[in-house]
Amino acid sequence: MVTTNKTHVVGFSFSGITDDATLVPVLFIFFLKVYLVTFVGNVGMVILVLKTPNLHTPMYFFLGYLSVMLLDLLSIKKTISFTGCALQFFIFAAMAATEAFILSNMSYDRYVAICHPLHYASIMTKKKCWCLVLFSFTVGFMQSLVQTSCVFNLEFCGSNHIAHFYCDVPPLLKLSCSDTFICYMITTSIISSCGVGSFLTILVSYTFIVSSILHIKSSEGRRKAFSTCSAHLTSVSILFGSVFFVYLRSSTSDFGKQDKVASVFYTVIMPMLNPLIYSVRNQEVKKILRMASQRTQKPVH
Repeated sequence: MVTTNKTHVVGFSFSGITDDATLVPVLFIFFLKVYLVTFVGNVGMVILVLKTPNLHTPMYFFLGYLSVMLLDLLSIKKTISFTGCALQFFIFAAMAATEAFILSNMSYDRYVAICHPLHYASIMTKKKCWCLVLFSFTVGFMQSLVQTSCVFNLEFCGSNHIAHFYCDVPPLLKLSCSDTFICYMITTSIISSCGVGSFLTILVSYTFIVSSILHIKSSEGRRKAFSTCSAHLTSVSILFGSVFFVYLRSSTSDFGKQDKVASVFYTVIMPMLNPLIYSVRNQEVKKILRMASQRTQKPVH
């Protein structure tokens, strides 16, 4: 353990995803492939949205910012400085909250598109979209600043071994030799407010969406309406399910393997799946990708 003469921790070490040395090469190859797919997929989605006029709509405007946030390509190192840990957590918490808010913005966009189609263009203006994105990033970074200040003002004078593969609230609170109750309540309140608030926005939006879709007489019309929401619902289910599992539990619960697995979903798997989900489940994106593929395959004369 790296300490000063006051025995205060100035650095941390990670337990990693697994203690089984035989799994390390397999996991390395797996995560390397995931990171490559994530990078190519998200950068490709951003370029596709920017270069295709047909995709200059509020839904893809939000998706572009969702793809920009490669927050989850976290460096899986065995050691990290105290300052580095604080910075890593700050960026992660800010981007995670921003992602949740952007997903709620996308649900609002779907609500307007399906429930108020005739007024869609006048409601989802470019100015409103920019305001929603600005709000998402502002609140995301502000709540992260509060959480980071709270956690990293605690005393860490014992073990410096984090039972995780990156700096996060639950394992850090267990390492602190301070009274963590107030900090636990603050971080839990913030996570609950951001997470539950975003989730409720999505839930209310889809309550109105489902009600509107059920009033559509044509089965083909209902199928098309549901298909426009399926990609977004898939992302929401994976993200919020794994986040709530890890954070909204008792502080006395041990941070075990199941928590690490859940963390992998929202830190590693989600950024990889987002561009895949929205491209595979969207007919317009698939059509544009096919056209682009055909153009690149045409022989040059």
